[in-house]
Amino acid sequence: MSPMNVMVLAEHTGKQISEGTYELIGAARDLAAALGGQVEVALFGPRDLAAQLGAADRVLSVDHPALAEYLPQAYEVALTAVLAERSPRLLLMANGTPGLDLGAAVAVGWQAPLAAYVTGLAVDGGTVVATSAILGGKVLAELELPGERGVATVVGGAFGAEAGQADAVPEVTEVSPPAGLDQLAMSLAEVTEPQGGDVDITTADLLVSVGRGIESKDNVELVQDLGDALGVPLSASRPVVDAGWLPKTRQVGKSGLKVKPRAYLAFGISGAPEHLEGMRDADLIIACNTDPGAPIFDVAHYGTTVDLFDLVPALTDKLS
Repeated sequence: MSPMNVMVLAEHTGKQISEGTYELIGAARDLAAALGGQVEVALFGPRDLAAQLGAADRVLSVDHPALAEYLPQAYEVALTAVLAERSPRLLLMANGTPGLDLGAAVAVGWQAPLAAYVTGLAVDGGTVVATSAILGGKVLAELELPGERGVATVVGGAFGAEAGQADAVPEVTEVSPPAGLDQLAMSLAEVTEPQGGDVDITTADLLVSVGRGIESKDNVELVQDLGDALGVPLSASRPVVDAGWLPKTRQVGKSGLKVKPRAYLAFGISGAPEHLEGMRDADLIIACNTDPGAPIFDVAHYGTTVDLFDLVPALTDKLS
């Protein structure tokens, strides 16, 4: 065990390791090489999932009935125990459900500094330096994680997944489940699978997507008309879905669906990190937002600050 190791918390759904976990492992490999340590992956749940983690130097397996599905309290208890036993230099978690649920609590319990909404990581003279997207991604802040330990919750899509995948068999170390897993105040009542929708936006070559800038449910029809004229489905950012203006099956982003169309047209979408995770790999991104500082323009290939209420009808008329 090396105090310079980098640990990754694995995420999985059923029998499948998440793509975000591979992104973290890829980042961890570069950091561990710079620090002179190794990559360890904390795997909670079925031990056989370790076979999907070949890019790790070591998998730390904690198997217990309370860890079969993601449960915040159970994961916090298990992760705190693993950190105490292994003492890595840095812990990486996805800035999604686990990171938002556990990041601050684990950092406090482990007495480590926390960098959230991380989009970049580097080692400078032995010090870990994180770049965080704050104020909805409009500002990038660079901060150091000094000392012997640190926690970083990383925005999905910030690193490539390929470097975190390898056709190899990692070393697996069994870690005894902590006693606290048998005394949890929280339990999992039910896992609800998402229902199928009227369209599968993940297979579309072209997507027209709408965000909070559409202002009301009645205005969604304006962008729907453009989608109909193009013969493509309408997708949305989370605020539109949370408002009930479009179904969950149309949501693009960390808590929705990941899409990779040939072209992605974004209207009234600011570009929060969670949304960018779901669409930043599109071959062509065209954005329309009246705010010239909107983070969506950081990933867009083309963009305009024209009011969507002027632009969308004009495009629809042109196509018609």
